[in-house]
Amino acid sequence: MKKAFSIFAVFSLFATGVFAATLEDLVGPERAAVLRAASESAGKDALLEVQLRNPVFRLMPRHGELERFVESAKAGLEPSLLVEGLFLYAKPSGHPQEWNDAERKDLFTRTTALSTLAGIQYFSASRGVMRTFYETSYVIDDPKSRNRLADPSFASLPKTLTLYARQRDLTFGENTYRFEYLTGADFIFFSQENLTSMSAGIIRAIGRNRFRMVMAVIDTGDSLLIYSAAIARAASVPGMGDRVGNSFGTRLNAVLQWFSGHADEVFGETP
Repeated sequence: MKKAFSIFAVFSLFATGVFAATLEDLVGPERAAVLRAASESAGKDALLEVQLRNPVFRLMPRHGELERFVESAKAGLEPSLLVEGLFLYAKPSGHPQEWNDAERKDLFTRTTALSTLAGIQYFSASRGVMRTFYETSYVIDDPKSRNRLADPSFASLPKTLTLYARQRDLTFGENTYRFEYLTGADFIFFSQENLTSMSAGIIRAIGRNRFRMVMAVIDTGDSLLIYSAAIARAASVPGMGDRVGNSFGTRLNAVLQWFSGHADEVFGETP
């Protein structure tokens, strides 16, 4: 029995992505080339895919743990819209190929610093101006009491973590969210779920527990592959799906740029 378990354990190490995959393994050579070229441009916008009818995942990297994480996040949702983003963050020249434990822990800590989302901006195509995404954002102790907490800190990197937050979105108002985190040797994942209804003006755009956002950071050696997906069951109001989908698409870049700024702080100095 011990021998059989050992064989299974070794197989599991390979199956769950302990050994970092290359960018080409994750997205294919053609898309890898597009992402590398985009990462060298000044704008560094993500590849975006917006689907408003019978959505199918098209940009998700081929990573077994990520596929399971996304399936768990969207379970029972029956989404009517999906917005995906794919972004490549190139580490500074001369940086070691894989992230070390200290860098991975630092990056994870920064993704749980939800207060730093307050004030990030995105370009609103409908208004033609830069607009604030979250006016306020902070961790709370519980969805009912909603007492504000400081951003968490960690003595060691946890395998899993659950956080609750209150965020005021200038499009969908103030809402309570649950964040679920999962970490591994080559990845950091987190998901966001709305625990309150999201309204656009007087119209309830997305009901309670009908929105998920997933963000995945996968170490590929000289770069970090960042995948994000906004998944929702939007209200069946004429034009609402298009409005919500377009809003998520433009704002997704803001979140990716927010993460890129944190990555600069972790990897910005050449060792």
